[in-house]
Amino acid sequence: MKTKITISDIAKELGIAPATVSRALSDHPEISANTKKKVKAVAERLDYKPNKIASSLRSGKTKLIGVLIPTVEHLFFGSVIHGISNLASEHGYDVLIYQSNESEEFEKKGIDTFIGARVDGILVSISKNTTDFSHFKSIKDKNIPIAFFDRTNDSLEISSVCIDDYLGAFMATESLIKSGYNRVAHISGPQHIKAFSERVRGYKAALQQYNIDFDPQLIYDGDISIEAGRKGVQYFLKLENKPNAIFAVEDITALGVLKELKEKGIKAPNDFGVIGFCNDLFGEHITPSLSTIDQKTVQMGEEAFNLIYELISKKEEKTNIQKRILTPTLIIRESSNKNQK
Repeated sequence: MKTKITISDIAKELGIAPATVSRALSDHPEISANTKKKVKAVAERLDYKPNKIASSLRSGKTKLIGVLIPTVEHLFFGSVIHGISNLASEHGYDVLIYQSNESEEFEKKGIDTFIGARVDGILVSISKNTTDFSHFKSIKDKNIPIAFFDRTNDSLEISSVCIDDYLGAFMATESLIKSGYNRVAHISGPQHIKAFSERVRGYKAALQQYNIDFDPQLIYDGDISIEAGRKGVQYFLKLENKPNAIFAVEDITALGVLKELKEKGIKAPNDFGVIGFCNDLFGEHITPSLSTIDQKTVQMGEEAFNLIYELISKKEEKTNIQKRILTPTLIIRESSNKNQK
């Protein structure tokens, strides 16, 4: 049976001290380039694998980042994780992923799991059903670096990375108005989550900008789901003064809107305009293709890792709360392009 190669085995073959091998493998500045080259060549030939547990005990760092996401069902989070993982790998970090299933209880279990794994830092996108945020305050009290991405909470004074949800919602609503839709409705998300309340604020601001009176009946308290899109359409079509366009809080909700409109024989974009928010991959492959707001998911993931890496590096220092806000991009496709030929 093949035994695991150790630093001592490499040292024995080269006739040098194990401590010298250890320093050479970690690129210690006191070790010559020639010695580093010889050590690494033998390590590669013997298929040496470093003992991460032992290394973490010596350095006080596990080189692990915990990433807590609400769900794996949305392509959005997979794309963000892609951005996080790319940069994490470049910096020698591994990523542990925990799914909260949009549950406050599972979110707390995820945090406990990360603490148990002794991660160096934690990135979180808050569950839509979380209303008690004490577990995040507990992380701060334990002096574990933590940052939010996408779904944030300013009251907790935790650094974050997100898209400019207000601007994105303004752009989405404005694009519908400019396309000739004069009665734009909005299917919202849970309003205790800042991203979704900001989208309502942006929606209202666009109406005001174009001198369109805000009608409370044109906001449906929805969710991030196909079913919410369907139910939103059903609600709006029962109104005496019906809308002729919908800005949906997320692309998956907009997909539900399009499915319900199609079943009712209402054609987008000629009869009804639809725009989502996210730029999920499926949007350009459905019929009609979905207009949306690009949330810069990979860039968000990269910025999230950069932020947590900075917080880990300055763990012993008092750092200011950072809010990194990305600029969204409007993507017009068939579902809202009434002027297409």
